[in-house]
Amino acid sequence: MRRLVQVLISFLFVSAAFAEQAESDSALEHAVHGPHHLSVLFADTHVSGEGDGFTFGIDYEYRVSKLFGVGAVVEKVYGELEATTVLAVADIHFQHGLIVQVGPGFERRHDENVFVARIGMLYEFELEKLTLSPQLHWDYHDGETNAIVVGFALGLSF
Repeated sequence: MRRLVQVLISFLFVSAAFAEQAESDSALEHAVHGPHHLSVLFADTHVSGEGDGFTFGIDYEYRVSKLFGVGAVVEKVYGELEATTVLAVADIHFQHGLIVQVGPGFERRHDENVFVARIGMLYEFELEKLTLSPQLHWDYHDGETNAIVVGFALGLSF
């Protein structure tokens, strides 16, 4: 987990070079490139007392307005945690790429479904149609230990 955090910090510094080009109005960019956004997540999921697992995910968003988008997230955690999470999410877009993501869903783990609620933050750097976004999410699991998901996503607006 420490190594992943170090990689993310390095990623933020490298991505800062793209920030100036991403300064244009988010709504204008999405109007030009379309309201759809699809991204692939690479992350580490940590559950206290249970371990860590490499996480691969797909995130789809439809931008309803400059401020608001709706979509879905599907993530697969490998290794010690071995789980699949499906979420319906709302993305609240703040100025200059800052996004808060919230939503309910369920997780399939140990042959049972568990209710999950997510709250997370990400910062989306845009370069034309492409996006890079470091992310941090907290997943509440009903009756189970909660999880922290730290990673980055590569995306495409269309």
